[in-house]
Amino acid sequence: MAKGDQCEVFQYDSEKVDRLTTLMKEEPFDVTAKIFKALADETRLKIAFLLASEEELCVCDIATIIGSSTATASHHLRLLKNIGLAKFRKEGKLVFYSLDDNHVKQLILNGMEHGKEGKGHE
Repeated sequence: MAKGDQCEVFQYDSEKVDRLTTLMKEEPFDVTAKIFKALADETRLKIAFLLASEEELCVCDIATIIGSSTATASHHLRLLKNIGLAKFRKEGKLVFYSLDDNHVKQLILNGMEHGKEGKGHE
């Protein structure tokens, strides 16, 4: 690391350091990291985007839209369900999924909007 890239003091603003250190202990980083990890997979992100765009979708429709098998779509949907991002209901032989968290819906839609602006291509 170049010498100009490092601070030459241990702490600059101890008040901020104390406040943010306390804040870091209060935040659920493990839970939030699981959400981002799940959405880091492009197929799951596509599925989550579809669910953010509609109230609910059948597994077979999701598979058709993303160009995958029903088994592949089901696998990804099950993961989203297991971490609490999606929920499902059965109607006869059909299974319908929807997002289970409005915060995640907003996160996905905001992320996609950010992507349209060309951010993150560097």
